[in-house]
Amino acid sequence: MTSLSVGIFGGTFDPIHSAHLRVACALRDELALTEVRLIPAGNPYHRSATPGASPEQRLKMVELAVAGEPGLVADDREIRRERPAYTVETLESLRAELGPTVPLWCLIGADAFAGLARWYRWRDLFSLANLAVALRPGSSLGELPELLRREWETRQVSDFPNRTPSGTIRALTLPPVELSATELRGKLAAGEPVDGLLNPAVADYIQRHGLYRSRY
Repeated sequence: MTSLSVGIFGGTFDPIHSAHLRVACALRDELALTEVRLIPAGNPYHRSATPGASPEQRLKMVELAVAGEPGLVADDREIRRERPAYTVETLESLRAELGPTVPLWCLIGADAFAGLARWYRWRDLFSLANLAVALRPGSSLGELPELLRREWETRQVSDFPNRTPSGTIRALTLPPVELSATELRGKLAAGEPVDGLLNPAVADYIQRHGLYRSRY
């Protein structure tokens, strides 16, 4: 019996697109995870603009996108919250559900890691999960603040599969993301072709519900 190991990939997913799916699959495969949960933000506190689709619509698109993809799961816990969720709170919810021994990996970008000391209760992240820091091909973390450099040097691991429940950090080189949701929304609003950029079921959902159409 394969023991459970879980990764989480959060985002607005407005809408979820092919680059998101490549990243989720790479996270699953490179860390030998049995499950990756894609968690759409309910009310993202870090965004100044309101998402173009409702939380429920964004969750539905994630569900459609991951259907049939082994190990990828849509998780609605942040959609269910009545206020914006901090990462540490999401991890606490997951840890309570999974128990103390299941390896849990949280994917964050290199820029986000460099600013980690500004996150709400950031030190608690390490008692709840491991951090997978996504690097673009050919890039590095560069100059980290001393506080984070110490965390990086003492917590970094490279051997896999790593079954430590929490507390470690690993650099993860993911496929290049050549598509942004902002760019995709612009194409949809302009009526431009999006073949290959969206899961066909997601593209059909967007069309049927009239999402991201130009308001002008």
